Amino acid sequence: MEKEKKTTRKRGKGGRPQEDDPATNCVMVRFNNVEYVQFLTLFEQSGISAKAIFIKARVFDQTFRVVKTNRAALEYATKLTSFYAQYRAVGVNYNQVVKELHSHFSEKKTLALLYRLEGITKELVILSEQIVSLSQEFQTKFLNPDGQ
Repeated sequence: MEKEKKTTRKRGKGGRPQEDDPATNCVMVRFNNVEYVQFLTLFEQSGISAKAIFIKARVFDQTFRVVKTNRAALEYATKLTSFYAQYRAVGVNYNQVVKELHSHFSEKKTLALLYRLEGITKELVILSEQIVSLSQEFQTKFLNPDGQ
């Protein structure tokens, strides 16, 4: 029979290292419904990730930032950005179509197709002008409501 070797390994404690000054003292605060709504509003505006950190910052007069986001403006900007990407893709395709027309079709056929393409381009220009005017209207109504 073979002798079994027992090796004793020194095991570490594991886990994350202990802090030098751990926060072990707890303070409890109770709010009524109105106060709690006000607290949540301030907490959401601060942009801080945890309520405890927010409360500590308020108690010890630490400054915090207030982030206000306008959902309508955010959605509008997102849709406008995606639309702009599509608009650029149309421009790239437009250039490719014109190049292919000149290289593969007769002059008469190319002119007829370019005439139709010109009409569609005029519609696209009108549409882009409407987009610009809507963007300006959106900016005056929602982003600068007091006219500044």
